[in-house]
Formats: sequence, structure tokens, C-alpha cells
Amino acid sequence: MNVSSICLAILFCGDMTGYDIRKISTEGSFCFFVEASYGSIYPALNRLEHEGLVTCRHEAQDGKPARKVYSITDSGRKALLSEMLEPHKEDIFRSEFLLISIYASLLGPDVVETAIQRQIKLLEQELLQINACDGPVTAETAEKTTPNVDLPLIEEAGNWARDYGTYCVSAAIDYLNKHGVKLVEIARKGQSIVED
Repeated sequence: MNVSSICLAILFCGDMTGYDIRKISTEGSFCFFVEASYGSIYPALNRLEHEGLVTCRHEAQDGKPARKVYSITDSGRKALLSEMLEPHKEDIFRSEFLLISIYASLLGPDVVETAIQRQIKLLEQELLQINACDGPVTAETAEKTTPNVDLPLIEEAGNWARDYGTYCVSAAIDYLNKHGVKLVEIARKGQSIVED
């Protein structure tokens, strides 16, 4: 899946402007699935429109330029669902904290303890962000949503996905709280070897 996929997934839930799509895909409930930068969303929308997977209409605004509102087409719905039938790629996990932890014995216990506390804070922020997410269909998009979509089931599945994310991040926090002291001890041992 790519930026085009995330645009289609968002539009599956209702008509939106490019700004709305950008905000939801980079900061909102869809930011956890595919990395979508500000600079990649508008080219993706243009490509999707050219391929007939979305349409774009201009809506007048008082005192402002007209805004472009995108809608998914039947072909876009089929393309998205077809893509989701393909085996998904493995999750990508990268962590600077884990690199620091590998060299804990060279860094000393104070540095390692600080890194652990920072990692816990970052994970807690991620947990707050996950729990603050609305489901894929919000009250404002529900009235404009794709026909023949069972909104309660999409909301229920969205809650399941949020619970899964919450569980994964909570488990990482729990592990650091219970076992971080072991990494600090490794750093302490390493420091004593260097001092000898």
C-alpha cells in the first residue's frame, strides 16, 4: 500500500478536501498505516483523479478561493478493496532507542536511564495519540459517506484496530518499566569495566 491507497481509504469514508486528507493521513486516525508526507498527498490525488479513481469538484467559499473536494468513484472503491485482498507487507519497525540499548555497556547507566525514560515518554505520547483517534468515519463524514457501507461495522473494526495498537504500545511501556533496570545494570557493569 502507498499514499494513493491511504487517500482512497480516507475517501472511502466520505468526501474530503486535500487539506482534510492531508491532516487525517499525517496527524489523524490514518497516520498509523502508511507514511504519507505533505508533499506526496496532492500528487497522489492528481494521479488518482487522472486514473478515474476519484473525482474533484470545486466548492465556492466566501472571501476565499474555491476549495477542491475529492470523492471516491466506484472504480476507486474496487481498486482499494482489490489492493487490500493482496497479502500485506510486514510492519516496518525502526528504533534509535534499540540502537542505543545495544551499546548500553559503553554509554553508562545515567545515559541509558535517561534514554529509557525518554522512550517511555515517547511511547506514552503515541498511546495518547492512538486513543485520541476517532474511527475512520466521523460524525462530519458520516453524512457524506460511501453508499452501501455499514458504518457501525467500520466503526467496530476501527475500534478493534485502535485496541490492537494500544495493546502493542502498552506492552512496550510495560516491558521498559519492568525490565529497563536490567539494561541500566548492563550499562553499570560496562562502566565498571572501562574504569578498571
